[in-house]
Amino acid sequence: MSIASRLDRAFTQATILPLNRCSRYVLISDCHRGVGTSSDNFLKNQHLYYAALEHYYRGGFTYIELGDGEELWENRKVKNITEIHEDVYCMFARFEEKGRLHLLYGNHDITRRKNPAFSESVILRSDASPEKSLYLTHGHQASLLNSTLWPLARFLVRYFWSPLENLGFLDPTSAAKNYQVKEKCEEHLRNWAEEHRHILVTGHTHRPVLPEEPSFYYNTGSCVHPRCITCIEIEQGKLSLIKWTMNARKDSVLYVAREILSGPVELLP
Repeated sequence: MSIASRLDRAFTQATILPLNRCSRYVLISDCHRGVGTSSDNFLKNQHLYYAALEHYYRGGFTYIELGDGEELWENRKVKNITEIHEDVYCMFARFEEKGRLHLLYGNHDITRRKNPAFSESVILRSDASPEKSLYLTHGHQASLLNSTLWPLARFLVRYFWSPLENLGFLDPTSAAKNYQVKEKCEEHLRNWAEEHRHILVTGHTHRPVLPEEPSFYYNTGSCVHPRCITCIEIEQGKLSLIKWTMNARKDSVLYVAREILSGPVELLP
């Protein structure tokens, strides 16, 4: 199956949500929540992430996670992850209680596709401007190894690359860690979006993308950057790329800061 076919298929049974100037969505991807060990890449940014979740909950945003929420290639059991990051899942329950939680699966948590709470894609549909609808998915469909051959990729990560990473080696097959793989993946995603005239928002490559001018391709970035997390906010019909990081006041008191990296880009008239 071709890349285009995999992406086409991903949206055939997409969850449909409304998009208008009153909509408030936050798109976050690639948390890679682990089990609290040294290989848990989420651990260093968990305080930033939780502060961001509190902000979006209080602000009435709907939370959409674009896949790879849990790191289930390196870890076998979801239960071990939810126990370590219990505060996150308690926050999820608060969002869900308000009907404001939507979870997609990516390649690293693809086994969650059997869970009815997860889907492969979401379409934020604008009835007033259908051409401005947003197509949301993880983005692993652009890679044969990470989609069709994911059991092989998981085996290599779990038993080969993960131990080597602890020694300082990087996985050359990873779109997040290999520049050439990242470029190729984003090229495939961008080409599909432009050919279909769909506005596509993904994660997967961990590289945030939100040009100042309207585009057919955007990327949320990830929650495992060295000192920050990034996400995309949708509010008042506009897209903004946001960074959450630690900052210090003049009196040396540390606080979690929200910074606009790019945008807002006008989406809806």
